[in-house]
Amino acid sequence: MNANASAGQSARGFAGAIGATPLIELPKLSAALGRTILGKAEFLNPGGSVKDRAARGIIDDFERRGLLQAGGTVVEGTAGNTGIGLTLVGNARGYRTVIVMPDDQAAEKYALLRTYGADLRVVEAAPFTNEDKNYYHVARRVAASIPGAVWANQFENTANRDAHEQTTGPEIFAQAEGRLQAFVAAAGTGGTIAGVGRALRARDPHIAIVLAEPYGSALFNYVKFGRLEAEGDSNAEGIGIKRITANFRDAPIDDALRVDDRTFVEMAHWLLREEGLFVGGSAALNVAAAARYARTLPAGSRVATILCDGGDRYRSRLYDAAWLAENDVEPTAVDLAFL
Repeated sequence: MNANASAGQSARGFAGAIGATPLIELPKLSAALGRTILGKAEFLNPGGSVKDRAARGIIDDFERRGLLQAGGTVVEGTAGNTGIGLTLVGNARGYRTVIVMPDDQAAEKYALLRTYGADLRVVEAAPFTNEDKNYYHVARRVAASIPGAVWANQFENTANRDAHEQTTGPEIFAQAEGRLQAFVAAAGTGGTIAGVGRALRARDPHIAIVLAEPYGSALFNYVKFGRLEAEGDSNAEGIGIKRITANFRDAPIDDALRVDDRTFVEMAHWLLREEGLFVGGSAALNVAAAARYARTLPAGSRVATILCDGGDRYRSRLYDAAWLAENDVEPTAVDLAFL
């Protein structure tokens, strides 16, 4: 059950304010496509991202099972947003938080975690197969070394997926008034697309669930051809994986498409300039993928996606002229030609 207050009611604490975010129609994009694109405004969660839902769901689950006691410690390896959500929920409930992050993320996320009081441990970026250095494995060992600590393990802990199946998916369906032809979203842990997909499919088996992928991830080839095989690379943060997680396994995925870095950068700047939406790279990639998929559907179709977080966490990259030039992805399009 969604723990959020309904309209006109107060929310109980930080966790009670998570969810019930608006589903925003993107009018200019929709008009250009002749299909309606709807974005779930997850950047309006109190911790600023869709990962607030997973953080609350994971901590709620630990508490229900008696694994997290008053004054306890939550440990997680994260690209940033899950760590931020866990830290803020932890602060509200009296838990210490230890966050392990790779050193290749936007500086704003490290700064926020330190400001929020997390014990932040930044490690060298390394592939998942490197069990000594990869942030996921480091977090697992850190959790094991702290008496009474729990490891959130957002990739394999299906409380992540369950949170989206119980809240995000039903919210989208209700806000869309059940009139939806497709849901398009990227996967980081797989929790959002799997949970939302399961909820939507249970309500309407005809809604297509489509995976949006950056280059460098292996799930596109897995969905399309049944093999885990990555191609290319991407600067997208927090999305794209090269393994099948417990959250992603058995997700009702019908199709997949890929979006290159230049396209999602162009979309991020177009959304800011034309729709007034200041979003991060994963949200921009989701919208670009939703628009491309919508073009394959009949005129008048309705497609929903996730606006994962806001652009403020990426000002030093996605919205910084020097970084854009260094990575050869400066936005140039004045219209939607990049789609």
